[in-house]
Amino acid sequence: MDVETDRSGSTAWTDAEIAVLYDRARPDYPPEAVEFALQPLRGRPDLRALDVGAGTGKLTRQLCAAGVTTIAVEPAPGMLKVLKHTVSRAQVLAGSAEELPLPDAAVDLVAVGQAFHWFDRNRALPELARVLRPGGRLALFYNSRDGSVAWVRELSGLIGDHREHAEAHRERDPWVMEPFEPEAFAEFRHQQELDADALAELVGTRSYAIRLPADERAALLGRVRELARTHPQLVGRQHFYMPYVTAVQRYTLR
Repeated sequence: MDVETDRSGSTAWTDAEIAVLYDRARPDYPPEAVEFALQPLRGRPDLRALDVGAGTGKLTRQLCAAGVTTIAVEPAPGMLKVLKHTVSRAQVLAGSAEELPLPDAAVDLVAVGQAFHWFDRNRALPELARVLRPGGRLALFYNSRDGSVAWVRELSGLIGDHREHAEAHRERDPWVMEPFEPEAFAEFRHQQELDADALAELVGTRSYAIRLPADERAALLGRVRELARTHPQLVGRQHFYMPYVTAVQRYTLR
């Protein structure tokens, strides 16, 4: 689970407070991306989705909003507490991708948002296949900052060269993951409204910022706030938008 400091650089956060901050700082997913994952399954009676590594329910909420009966599974207690509080329409269960608390052939779609890189693939992939009904799909979602925008490129240079997880799922080189095979890939434009402090919070929820000593992390987040206040594209703007490219790689069972 990601860890964050408060705006003064303090690390005195409970797991529940960390999860609340994560839920506030991170972007959600565009409805079009969720519909792309669901498209081949529409029309099935009793269509059900499973959000694995659901965190605080960013993707879970989108699946529910799409009218799909959804189960959310999350291993981290702090995240799970917020998830249960914020997503009343989903069934929320404690568990992991490696040991899913579901019977065989329970769902039509397994969705994973910003979490697949944490899974033990050798154990998780058979579990994901086990809970899928015949003809079911696996969909991996990742939000990447849009580096075609000048201030976003400068932000990336400021915080360091950290490879976006979405790159691993691009159509030109999707992961080969037995017993799944790539079926379709799509990208969707998306944006998140921020101010200088919200941008710093967003950066602070990333693992590379978490691993920094507290003083270095506070200094980094200070530089992020300064960028938001002084970059020519942002200067004088109290609120602005972070542009994203949301990548979705859809898989079928062999």
